[in-house]
Amino acid sequence: MDRVFVIGVGMTKIGRFYDKSGRELVSEAILKALEDADNIKPKALVLGNMTSSVLMEQDSLAALAADYSGLRGIPAFKVEAACGSGGAAFYAGYSLVKSGLADTVVVAGVEKLTEKLTADATKALAQAADAEYEVFYGATFTGLNALVARLYMNKFGYTREDMAYWPLRMHEYASYNPYAQLPRKTSLEAILKSPVVADPLHLFDCSPIGDGAAAVVITKDEELAKNIAKNTGKDVLVEVAGIGMATDSVDLGSRRDLLTLESTVKASRDAYKMAGVSVKDIDYAEVHDAFHITGYLALEDMGFAPKGEAPKLWKEGKFAKGDKPEVNFSGGLKARGHPVGATGIYQIVEATMQIRGDFPGYKASDPVIAVTQNIGGIGTYSIVTILRRHR
Repeated sequence: MDRVFVIGVGMTKIGRFYDKSGRELVSEAILKALEDADNIKPKALVLGNMTSSVLMEQDSLAALAADYSGLRGIPAFKVEAACGSGGAAFYAGYSLVKSGLADTVVVAGVEKLTEKLTADATKALAQAADAEYEVFYGATFTGLNALVARLYMNKFGYTREDMAYWPLRMHEYASYNPYAQLPRKTSLEAILKSPVVADPLHLFDCSPIGDGAAAVVITKDEELAKNIAKNTGKDVLVEVAGIGMATDSVDLGSRRDLLTLESTVKASRDAYKMAGVSVKDIDYAEVHDAFHITGYLALEDMGFAPKGEAPKLWKEGKFAKGDKPEVNFSGGLKARGHPVGATGIYQIVEATMQIRGDFPGYKASDPVIAVTQNIGGIGTYSIVTILRRHR
């Protein structure tokens, strides 16, 4: 059976880059990934992005990225799945390679959320919700997550302080990450005193608005992968062992259970099955924590914690260095940053580098199997990917 390998990765620092365009950011990430892959020329480009039509006023984004990266002529297309656009692009790129339509593909993600005013970005991000049944009535994306967070806290008896241990740890990890948007530690007091965004969510409970791009190169040519690893001095080859993608309703009112991301449950089980692994086999995880509530739900719905217990276990020190799985040593979306269409690719890059042992930030404990979880909306889309050190 043909295997798919990650042979190159690249990413930009996340921030508010008023002096850099989207094409500059994405070409920087793509060229870094291609250099990491021994300057191979890919046969296709798949690009994840959510808001280019609205905030950048730019369609034809994938062709623009290919052209600006010196890849004019290759097939290229954009994938949109709200905040899960990066993960969905990887799913599409993996499919191209696995099917044999293109043996080597570069998958990238880019978002430029600072092209316009913050109010414009907030409105654009709200399009991940249901335009007719939610946004029309004034709901913001943060407000909808706040509803879920409040319900969770009420049902399981958690306080704001209990929930605040997620961002506390994310800021600690991000302080070691040179690519992070918020590379600084904070305190529990600062988190609790930060301004209200949508009660019970305060500023430090939410990921920031920022720009960034990331890219990976994948191939099913095992000999090529081994030669590139040898030529570039890598001791570890990373295999894409499994992948799953699923959907749920867009509007929250149609959900069977507001406190379960059913798309994550299904996508993770499909990915585990494809990879032939169980929850207990996972050494490292990068999960989608746009808000602390989505991070806690991810741990539960991926099978790492019983329903309603993730904040308790997190506060007790679980999922930290030496535990299994270790979680979000990048600083997560919360502190590493969340350029939405690129987030899923950042996760793949970070998990790959953790397995290879060359992540430039807080290092995991020599993981063999890693998982990434990228969602669009509040679990409207979920893409779960299993990466494994090739045996």
